[in-house]
Amino acid sequence: MTNLNRTPLYDLHLAAGARMVEFGGWEMPVQYSGIIAEHQAVRSQTGVFDVSHMGKFEFRGDRILETLQKLVPSNLARLVPGRAQYTVLLNESGGIIDDVIFYCHSLTLGNEHWSVIVNASTTEKDKTWILKQLTNSSVELIDNSPTQILLAIQGATAEQSLQSLAEADLSKLKRFRHLSTEILGQKVFIARTGYTGEDGFEVLIDIETGKQLWQELLAAGVVPCGLGCRDTLRLEAGLHLYGQDMNDETTPLEADLSWLMHMNQKGDFIGRSRLEAQLKEGLPRKLVAIEMEGRNIARHDYPILINGKTVGIITSGTMSPTLGKAIALGYVPTEFTKVGQKIQVQIRNKQAEGKLVDRPFYKP
Repeated sequence: MTNLNRTPLYDLHLAAGARMVEFGGWEMPVQYSGIIAEHQAVRSQTGVFDVSHMGKFEFRGDRILETLQKLVPSNLARLVPGRAQYTVLLNESGGIIDDVIFYCHSLTLGNEHWSVIVNASTTEKDKTWILKQLTNSSVELIDNSPTQILLAIQGATAEQSLQSLAEADLSKLKRFRHLSTEILGQKVFIARTGYTGEDGFEVLIDIETGKQLWQELLAAGVVPCGLGCRDTLRLEAGLHLYGQDMNDETTPLEADLSWLMHMNQKGDFIGRSRLEAQLKEGLPRKLVAIEMEGRNIARHDYPILINGKTVGIITSGTMSPTLGKAIALGYVPTEFTKVGQKIQVQIRNKQAEGKLVDRPFYKP
């Protein structure tokens, strides 16, 4: 693997026995002890993920909220300092540029402060897009991506594992809330967010303290986890992967993300006219959750059939370690999206049976 980016924890990953792979231009750990073992550690104990490859932007200046409101279908005006919102950046056609989390830090007039975490593979695309929208505004974008470590401490006992190192009382921090506190004598940002379907925290921290925190967590018995189990965990939780389950040509309505659209609570935003048209005219397709029969795993790009006719495509699929079932996400025409609908998936030279089920597949 040449010309790939590495996070500041690269050497520590190797020391922990990680197997490294290419992911979105980065050399990242796919597993340490094994995908299933790491998956089960998060479901029953605590795992830690290095997600420092993700983009980290700050916004400072005046009228930030007014500017950011135009970029997303969610109503960011609902946020107060200490709260966060999962949402999507949209292009003029209503397509999803990226899925992100915005954090509100301060609403002080003339000195507002917000931040956003974006996907690793779309960091430069997102930055270029946002800067284009900031033209002629008083908002400054600060790119902290190269200077900070981002760790995701996730699992049933995540609060207990992180509390021993954090000054703040984490039991008072609710889901999609965030705060500043001290860890190992340094100021850090902690949000109660994650991508696993379990309780957990994401910690934004300077590089040297981040390395210490990684080592402290592993010494305390927290399990290092790679991209492999991150994917199985998020799929069990029915969470989207950008670039597979949605992209620039997919609208939030098609991606089954209508719950993050607050159309009646805000004015104009980029892509609104396309979404209004789809709400009026109906959708051509929609993302659905699929449970396969037996041990037939429906992989990315496998065709979905109904009565022998190809009608859609699988976007994500795996064998669920928790449920012991093959599960998948995929797109089918809207008329076939009712739970219980029988489908087939073309797996090499055979058609395997499956049915549509409710999402998420797993709830803690």
